[in-house]
Amino acid sequence: MSSPPAKRQRAENAPITRSDTWFSDGNVVLQADNTQFRVHWGVLALHSSVFSDMQGLPQPPDQPTVEGCAVVELQDDPEDVELMLKALYSLKFHCQKRLPLPAVGAFLRLGRKYDIQDLFDSAVARLTSEFPTTLEGHDRICFENLETIEATYDNAIFDLISIASDNNISTALPCAYLYVVNYCSVDEIFDGFSKGRNNDPIHLRRCIAAQTNLSIKQFKPGFTLSWIRSWEFDDSHCENTSKCYSRRSRMFSSCVLSGFLGFVELKDLMQPDSVALCPVCTRLADGATRNGREKLWAELPGDFGLAPWAELRND
Repeated sequence: MSSPPAKRQRAENAPITRSDTWFSDGNVVLQADNTQFRVHWGVLALHSSVFSDMQGLPQPPDQPTVEGCAVVELQDDPEDVELMLKALYSLKFHCQKRLPLPAVGAFLRLGRKYDIQDLFDSAVARLTSEFPTTLEGHDRICFENLETIEATYDNAIFDLISIASDNNISTALPCAYLYVVNYCSVDEIFDGFSKGRNNDPIHLRRCIAAQTNLSIKQFKPGFTLSWIRSWEFDDSHCENTSKCYSRRSRMFSSCVLSGFLGFVELKDLMQPDSVALCPVCTRLADGATRNGREKLWAELPGDFGLAPWAELRND
């Protein structure tokens, strides 16, 4: 499935559409573009200080009405409003294990705008769970299938990055960028950051630069794959130095030629069995890989031109 189409501008003379969110006993009609929603002031005011204040404002004599209900125009995407109202009226929808990506974006945008803190906080929690600030959190997401956001179309990662950036969820960006440089080709990165809402060139620059820099950095001393390029351990206990050297050389060539990049675990490098090191060298390589992953992760935000982990904020 391709990426979702760009939002259409409102057609001034288009007919009014009644949404599925239409309660016969509702006492206010919200209108976004040409879509109307009949809901309850009490429900809106319960969750939102902004709607609570709006309810108390005097209505002008020429206020448009529908079936006796005042019409309040909102300058928001009707799909966002639909998702916001669905969450306010349905705890099951709001709290489902995997929330559709459009709902996460709507909760952030309208949760902030209308001071609906529960919606905003839940969306932030899903984004930061999906793109954590710790290496342990990253590994859990990768290896335990703990996704909390449902995105079923191609290249959804670019929409996720735009949503996080537009709503100042800065702590999610390093891990999200890492996904892009790990799993997307240069062409996919250019295409992903040039369509629809995702056309901010800063994301493109960050990912293209980091993809090149990280592919080199991972082999530098102290980082994840440094031991493949330069063995700095005592060989006196190696069971077969020539074979282990040959295998490390083959692994280095394979990683470079394939453009291998990632917070790899040693077991991922040891397949197939023909490239395995002796038990002694395997233990040393495992320790070096673990330490290198931690060092690379600690410096990750800087590789994308962001502030250090401790200084990133969600405003």
